[in-house]
Amino acid sequence: MYYNGYYHLFYQYNPRGAVWGNIVWAHSVSKDLINWETIEPAIYPSKPFDKYGCWSGSATIVPGKGPVILYTGVADEKQTQVQCFAVPENASDPYLRKWVKPDSINPLVVADTGVNGSAFRDPTTAWRSKADGHWRFLVGGRRGLRGVAHLYKSKDFVNWVKAKHPIHSSASTGMWECPDFYPVSVRGKQGLDASVVGKNVKHVLKSSLDMTRFEYYTIGKYMPEQDRYIPDKTSVDGWDGLRYDYGNFYASKSFFDPVKKRRVLWAWANESDSRVDDVQKGWAGILGVPRTLWLDSNRKQLVQWPVAELNSLRGNKVEVRNKRLRKGDYEEVNGITAAQADVEVTFSFSSLEKAELFDPKWVNAQDLCAQKGSKVEGGVGPFGLFTLASKNLEEFTPVFFRIFKAPNKHVVLLCSDASSSSLRSHLYKPSFAGFVDVDLADKKLSLRTLIDHSVVESFGAGGRTNILSRVYPEVAVADAAHLFVFNNGTEPISVENLKAWTMKSAIRN
Repeated sequence: MYYNGYYHLFYQYNPRGAVWGNIVWAHSVSKDLINWETIEPAIYPSKPFDKYGCWSGSATIVPGKGPVILYTGVADEKQTQVQCFAVPENASDPYLRKWVKPDSINPLVVADTGVNGSAFRDPTTAWRSKADGHWRFLVGGRRGLRGVAHLYKSKDFVNWVKAKHPIHSSASTGMWECPDFYPVSVRGKQGLDASVVGKNVKHVLKSSLDMTRFEYYTIGKYMPEQDRYIPDKTSVDGWDGLRYDYGNFYASKSFFDPVKKRRVLWAWANESDSRVDDVQKGWAGILGVPRTLWLDSNRKQLVQWPVAELNSLRGNKVEVRNKRLRKGDYEEVNGITAAQADVEVTFSFSSLEKAELFDPKWVNAQDLCAQKGSKVEGGVGPFGLFTLASKNLEEFTPVFFRIFKAPNKHVVLLCSDASSSSLRSHLYKPSFAGFVDVDLADKKLSLRTLIDHSVVESFGAGGRTNILSRVYPEVAVADAAHLFVFNNGTEPISVENLKAWTMKSAIRN
């Protein structure tokens, strides 16, 4: 959240080790979303209603009251989950170091009859309806295999009543963790406060699916009078739906930044190595870079882009223009630190005639990427970047496009393939991928990739399809890491314009 001149970041943290357990709300503050100062945990188990854990939740800035945290407390060894309330002890402290949990209010919400109390967690930021003046928030849940977003309403932000029906649910999706619900403007990139409704506004409902460990969202219509949300017909509601990110990206949360009038998205990227590795290195789990998000002009999907403040870390810059790559070519990008870099590139091609035919059975992008990786020759593509590459390509993480020809359109695939990322054998090395909804009339595709030692975070076609991957090279480390552009398709590709920067480290503490 943003409050009184500071961004506040709260996150799930185990102060006693690098594995899950003893969960508290860690707390860091920043002036710019990039450089952070860690302060003491904001919330930790201290009451009967959260004795066994303080799990995820959200912050709401309540007019006249200031910030309020809603979070899930674990009340007993059976993992009974209740929703709790915390406020700053001293609202004049700019860092909001200490938080209190009023006994007279807590627990705020307890699962009633018909609600599964062991699958009842992660309250959203609240919003206020202009129609009746009441506050509302959602809590993720599950009924059998049906994912549910329970809705609660209050006049005073203290006494809450469950609505007769969930705001939305979907069959066979499993538990909805970390739901998020917010408005987006149908025009422009400006973000909206959670309480905004209107004819030029759509709503987004996101859930983190415990069964798949991926996140899915729909775009649709919120009807405040009925307390119902209905996805648009262009939004698939379930496991085949749209994702914020097609990689290692989970438990995300957005907030409205009132200073820059934008909606900012954060997500957790856990490790892809082993529990033993985590213990050895002494930490596990990161947050991706904060992303600004908005509704695409086609109104069918969201677009994301790293916050502009990230550019403040850009250092030494190199540029490549009009570099032609024939089949099998790869060229090194020299002059930057390839293990910690920001790369923006536009690829172009003169023809799509050589594009391979698309098989309608290829519905799963990740499977298709595994089948047709960067080493498999294509027609138009694969072309892109070899990131975190060793000099002789014993290790590399390719991020690349591949274009297919379907009856009425072309299908674009974006891959971030970790299968060759490390010589270490025990790692999880998936071929992450997503399809890209993009117009190829100008015969160009853009890619931005942030490389940060164990992270390759990519934004395809201006942020329409995004993939964050965790990789752990053994050879391509620090100064031994290299960056290449490549083409392994029969159609020549031009690197029309590539800009790459060595990235400085953010300041922490």
